[in-house]
Amino acid sequence: MATAPPTVADPPAGSAPFPDFAISLGEEGSDPLVRFEGEVVRVDEYARSGHLDRLDGDLADVASLGVTVWRYGMPWRLTEPAPGEYDWTLWDRALAACDRHGLVPVVDLCHFGLPDHLGGFADPSWVEAFLRYVDAFLARYPEPRWFTPVNEPMITAMQSAFFGLWNDHLASRADFGRALANVTHANLEAIARIAADRDGWWIGAEGLTVPVVRDPVRQGAADETTALCRLVWDLHFGLDPDPSTADILVDVPDTTLARLRELTPDPARTVVGHDLYPVSVMAFGGDDDLTVGERVAAYLAYAREWHARYGVPFWVAETSNLGLPVEQQELWLEVLVGGLGLLRDEGLPVRGVCWYSRGDQFDWHTALTRPVGEVTEVGVFDQARRPRPVAEAIRALAVTHR
Repeated sequence: MATAPPTVADPPAGSAPFPDFAISLGEEGSDPLVRFEGEVVRVDEYARSGHLDRLDGDLADVASLGVTVWRYGMPWRLTEPAPGEYDWTLWDRALAACDRHGLVPVVDLCHFGLPDHLGGFADPSWVEAFLRYVDAFLARYPEPRWFTPVNEPMITAMQSAFFGLWNDHLASRADFGRALANVTHANLEAIARIAADRDGWWIGAEGLTVPVVRDPVRQGAADETTALCRLVWDLHFGLDPDPSTADILVDVPDTTLARLRELTPDPARTVVGHDLYPVSVMAFGGDDDLTVGERVAAYLAYAREWHARYGVPFWVAETSNLGLPVEQQELWLEVLVGGLGLLRDEGLPVRGVCWYSRGDQFDWHTALTRPVGEVTEVGVFDQARRPRPVAEAIRALAVTHR
């Protein structure tokens, strides 16, 4: 494997470049399978929020804030209800509404869940089905240029095959390795297909764990967590993983690993996503009573180290007050955006921030494992579609960075 980060060239002539600094919103549409009260249950965030019934109004609300970059996807399971049979009704509605309201979508094709006829993420057979879906989407919709083919590959694999909370309900390092290799393979093959079909960009989104070591005894655990979380980017960018993670990939075929090395994406059409929430910053040792400023400062240090290793542009692809009271939404956004400005002043290629999501979410404070419809108050708009004060802060940012 290569040991140096990729070199970033200028975007190709004629491409649709991502903004220098995007102010974005997204719509929460997770749909994994979870076990709850002895049964396997399909989580459906769109059903909880009522978004599909109020799609046009929701997108009008987003556009009213001056936002134009919009992270958006329709559930794969609803688009492919039977093997190889596609129902494009939802995507037709969604993309038409984007056009109507001046929103440019970052197209999300797989968001934690698979169609009912496919197995889990640790089973490689779903990858070919996903790539057929990608090809069919590209054939039908020639306009989109920005894609998040697989949302949060590491989180998808980790929740499904390391912690055993979603989908596969597996829980071992080897299971995690198989799932992570499959999800990375699917993502990279999709990126390659998009690049071959059009001037497309990979606009990434990946969950973070940012350790703050408060007890030196816990330094080893923090380093192990960092190495584990870096593995997804090492696989995407062809870098040698930390030796501490070698056992994770023991069951992954050499042919798959070789194919991943062949698929390293073009950094000139890449903006890697850092999904950063207050809960992403974890204290190792001592109380987890970090202030907003301490959490953002920890992320800035993490981002500097991350960029030194990978060398590609990045953005905060998801953020909200998750882990903090809803009253601290504005404070979190203000301090985070200020911190991103410091990184840009240092010359780091920070390309924007996305508040996630437009509306309140459901059961995310339990990582969707207790799907009872309990509100997680993180939305720019509340359940009744009323804007919270953070909406005005986002509007002001959108004007500044237009």
